[in-house]
Amino acid sequence: MIAYLNGKLAYKSPALVHMEVHGVGYEVQISLNTYSRIQDLDSCKLLTYLQIKEDAHTLYGFFEEAERSLFLLLISVSGVGAGTARMMLSSLQPDDIQRAIMMENEKMLEGVKGIGAKTAKRIILELKDKVSKQKDSGLHLSVTSNNTIHEDALNALVTLGIARNMADTAIQRVMKNEPLLQNLEELIKKALKSL
Repeated sequence: MIAYLNGKLAYKSPALVHMEVHGVGYEVQISLNTYSRIQDLDSCKLLTYLQIKEDAHTLYGFFEEAERSLFLLLISVSGVGAGTARMMLSSLQPDDIQRAIMMENEKMLEGVKGIGAKTAKRIILELKDKVSKQKDSGLHLSVTSNNTIHEDALNALVTLGIARNMADTAIQRVMKNEPLLQNLEELIKKALKSL
């Protein structure tokens, strides 16, 4: 297993990065939480999880151990795959997810695209004890945009598995309601909620 990568960020988007380590480029799937921490960096260290399936080997990257630990807990729940766990970490901060699980706040978890009532109940049931043991979080986010915020948000949503036209409509809806919104992370979260 690949525990972490430490190298140059050759390409960055809100959903994935290309990391060059000693001449080898790795494509690493990331959440918005991680993107907000690395967006202004040229190189960094990402903790990783390698998912091996019959048809693909996918690397997931995390800026902090708290996020990786929560990701691993989430994918241990039956019915929650890596894509759904990454969607949760892109829609909510890790400490918000932990708080929702500990306080049995199903509605907050159901607010994430792809999480229904049954899955939210299962996540709470299976992870409540584990999360209460793992109190460490502390990811506080702030994102500023450099390129066109609409394009970055659209690319992020498409990479997360949302149909391009649906993602575009959701982003336009949010931008129409909040024309002064310039925070990429907030735009993506609001677009995810409006889907």
